[in-house]
Amino acid sequence: MLLAGLLYVAGRVASDLYLVIVPCAAALLLTALLQPLARRLRRRGLGPLAATWCTLLLAFVLIGAAVWLVTSRVEAEYPALVSQVKHTTTQIQSWLSGPPFHVKTGNLAKLSDNIVSYLSKHQSVLAGTVLTGGRILVEVLAGAVLCFFISFFLIKDGDRIWAWLTSGLVAERRRRADLAGRAAWQAVVYYVRGTIAVAAIQATVMGITLAVINAPLVAPLALIMFLAGFIPLVGVLVAGTLAILIVLAAKGLIAAVIVLGVLVLMNQLEGHLLQPQVIGKMVRLHPLAVILVLAVAGVVAGIAGAVVAVPITAAITSAVRALQHDDNDGRARTAGGVISG
Repeated sequence: MLLAGLLYVAGRVASDLYLVIVPCAAALLLTALLQPLARRLRRRGLGPLAATWCTLLLAFVLIGAAVWLVTSRVEAEYPALVSQVKHTTTQIQSWLSGPPFHVKTGNLAKLSDNIVSYLSKHQSVLAGTVLTGGRILVEVLAGAVLCFFISFFLIKDGDRIWAWLTSGLVAERRRRADLAGRAAWQAVVYYVRGTIAVAAIQATVMGITLAVINAPLVAPLALIMFLAGFIPLVGVLVAGTLAILIVLAAKGLIAAVIVLGVLVLMNQLEGHLLQPQVIGKMVRLHPLAVILVLAVAGVVAGIAGAVVAVPITAAITSAVRALQHDDNDGRARTAGGVISG
């Protein structure tokens, strides 16, 4: 009951402080990705400050380039997408009105007109180029600034911060805390690095598939597939469904079936080859544990909770595993000492 009460209080505090919790979680994942590069730059002779600035500037240049590419492609290809949707819906109506279906096309025509009208009226929203509401803009900017500063100091002074956090413990507890903390952080680093590699492979395959069938919005859909890779199981399913619907509306049923087949093949390769080989055994979790963690985190904290749920779980399990190994080694040393005595 005490543990349940503490978890409830922690959940309430996290929901009230989401403007701080979410940027902190994003900063931790960004630090786990960029810290190895900063360390390599330090070994090449750069100071801590210069290495941190170079690493962060490179990361933000890449992020800005991706945002610019997606925005420009959506703006350029959106009119063609609307015209393709009109053409495809006309073909579907003609196909359903003939044998063997003989479906009346009145309702289908009305539905088609509604879809095209919605796409035409909500271009700016779907393109992501207009952010409505001053509060949303302020929250996004504040979160981005906070994430930047947290990432900066974690990359630059992460070891010193960790040493300060554990400095108040006695020697043995400090050693065990350092052991567990380093194991947990290593699991997060491996998870982020492996997830980015797997997501990049999925996005590349999806982009090539969409380019081959001449589908619209290739770059935006590939980027969505890449970002969806950070939400295990659910993310790729949602991104794949979106891609199939757009291809179905723009290119027809055969092209959509091709995309579906590629997604199924990618899912099998991810589950049996990419995840075990790229991410490795250190952060491997049972699929049931992943589903439960995603469900709880998604209900409590939405998309942000689903993104950080798996790396947090991997960090905790790695820390517990490291402490268990340390206990086993300690008991083995004690038993060996008793036998030798």
